[in-house]
Order: sequence, then structure tokens, then C-alpha cells
Amino acid sequence: MQTSTKNISLSIKFNQVVELVKQLPYEEKVKLGEVIRKETETNIEDDKVFTHLASERSLAKDWLSSIEDEA
Repeated sequence: MQTSTKNISLSIKFNQVVELVKQLPYEEKVKLGEVIRKETETNIEDDKVFTHLASERSLAKDWLSSIEDEA
């Protein structure tokens, strides 16, 4: 499958996308599903890393306290 690297900005609503997908042949729906799965997996992993980094600073305040040292 060959894809374009150009960004296209369309003003389209979710339900319009669903209606377009319904019109695709089965093989194209399968390909689209693979693309969506890949994009979703990538974003989940990126979110995990971002959440870890963002929370570490906040949690460090508790970890580095004298009360925590005593516990």
C-alpha cells in the first residue's frame, strides 16, 4: 500500500467519515482498519511515556520529603 506524505485538511464530521467508510469495499475497510490500529498503538505508547514524564515531577515532591524518608 502506497500512501502520500502530503497533509490534507478537510472540514468533515465523524458521522461523515463513518458514512464514507461504509461505502468502501471490504478490502479497503481492512486496510483502513490496519492503519487505524497502527496509529492507535503508536499514540497509546506515546501517551504512556508522556504521562510518566509529566507525573514524575509531581510525584517527586512527595518522594523527596522528610516525611517520606521517615516512612
